[in-house]
Amino acid sequence: MFPSINPTTTQAWAKLTQHYAQIKDSHLKDAFAQDPQRFKTFSVTFENILLDYSKNRITQETRQLLVDLAQECGLPAAIEAMFSGEEINFTESRSVLHVALRNQANTPVLVDGKDVMPEVNRVLAQVEKFSTAVVNGEWKGYTGQPIDTIVNIGIGGSDLGPVMVTEALKAYQKPNITTYFVSNVDGTHIAETLKKINPETTLFMVASKTFTTQETMTNAHSARSWFLEHAQDEEHIKKHFVALSTNASAVAEFGIDTQNMFAFWDWVGGRYSLWSAIGLSIACTVGYENFRELLAGAHAMDNHFRKAPLEENLPVLLGLLGIWYNNFFDAQSHALLPYDQYMHRFAAYFQQGDMESNGKYVDRNGQKVNYQTGPIIWGEPGTNGQHAFYQLIHQGTKLIPCDFLAPAISHNPIGDHHPKLMANFFAQTEALMNGKTEAEVVEEMQNSGTSEEEINSLKAFKVFEGNRPTNSILFKQLDPRTLGSLLAMYEHKIFVQGVIWNVYSFDQWGVELGKQLAKQILPELTSATEVTGHDASTNGLINQFKAFRK
Repeated sequence: MFPSINPTTTQAWAKLTQHYAQIKDSHLKDAFAQDPQRFKTFSVTFENILLDYSKNRITQETRQLLVDLAQECGLPAAIEAMFSGEEINFTESRSVLHVALRNQANTPVLVDGKDVMPEVNRVLAQVEKFSTAVVNGEWKGYTGQPIDTIVNIGIGGSDLGPVMVTEALKAYQKPNITTYFVSNVDGTHIAETLKKINPETTLFMVASKTFTTQETMTNAHSARSWFLEHAQDEEHIKKHFVALSTNASAVAEFGIDTQNMFAFWDWVGGRYSLWSAIGLSIACTVGYENFRELLAGAHAMDNHFRKAPLEENLPVLLGLLGIWYNNFFDAQSHALLPYDQYMHRFAAYFQQGDMESNGKYVDRNGQKVNYQTGPIIWGEPGTNGQHAFYQLIHQGTKLIPCDFLAPAISHNPIGDHHPKLMANFFAQTEALMNGKTEAEVVEEMQNSGTSEEEINSLKAFKVFEGNRPTNSILFKQLDPRTLGSLLAMYEHKIFVQGVIWNVYSFDQWGVELGKQLAKQILPELTSATEVTGHDASTNGLINQFKAFRK
């Protein structure tokens, strides 16, 4: 049974509240000075991934109380409920089984008493066969030329995941394949993409489970029209369009051969779908062997999450630390800062993963919560962020916990680029922890020959309070298996937090209202009559839009 416990009613929450009052003014610099073993106490490894969480404002008592909170909120039972196929997406009456998509052990996973693994394996075999044909140049277009360009048309999870992974694994990209992604219904996105491609060698992947998603189908029909301007014959659509969908009749009506329809299931949430047929663009870009390794890395992290003790469990620790800052230190956001340019879409991907999952104010009992839930997720790659927003992290008035991620080995060992990158990676977390005292500022300025008058004038601006919490996630190299593990780690972190905040993490009703209103407004934009049926602001905006268009 999936738990539904208000975390603020637990004994652990009350103890954490008292504990916070006792340690909130403690400084990390003092914690390290008092405990030379602090790094060893607060770090854990999984395969080639090290999580150092020693630069957090915690003690061993903090960790134990957070683990107690997880236990009281029923986290172990919730984990088992997800892995065993319970309908934990209660509001949509669905199981949540992205873990089955990467179940490399092939152990049975039951939904309504039926093992889903034979169907999962069937689709994986279909993905392998198709992607291998594309990569090997065996899938040819209507003029007999091999496919060399892929355009994935999707939005949300059907776009963000494949974009992020293909960018992160660019070092593994097949040299004969170029991949583009189109998501925005803004015509500019599809138009600019079509300018770059050759219809004779392009394969479009239309990713929509229902084959009715407005943005995706608008872009897909524009791509279809463009293609037919060149190919002329609708029969050629079958060689240049495939569908990631379950709506066979709509797929066939579009002109796609249903043999080239790749299915996924209602227990696959959009923001967890890159592991499914939605990952076809990944498999075609980096090769199925690397897609398989991605799945294997995620599966390994799944096993760790399911079996490791809570106090040694990477996703659990990250989730609990986030709750500590969100609910006790009143931190409003969390920054993801990868020191790897290949991971430049990592934060954007987890903006959806986290905020669409836990951005809820109604708990699992249908009651409005009286505590904070999901944080704002943001970030950019280092060192770019250092020249943009780190000023606020270091000296601003907001506490922003940060995750720093970096590989020890670069795929591009040019000159001394990587040592310089990593020097910044290590320096930033140290600086955020230690800060710089006024005495240190004064001594530094005196040593540089600065006058006493100038020192007194400037010293306040050069002080860093420090005590800014960070996690350091260091891994050997960004390969497919490691990326899979990292992604699964953050997915499960989000799950942990949703369980403890007592919200349903796998629905997204908050995205529906705007879409409903957009459907009502759309015909008003082309009518000749003045719009009066909305509030004064919306009426005024629509009418001015129509006036500008004349």
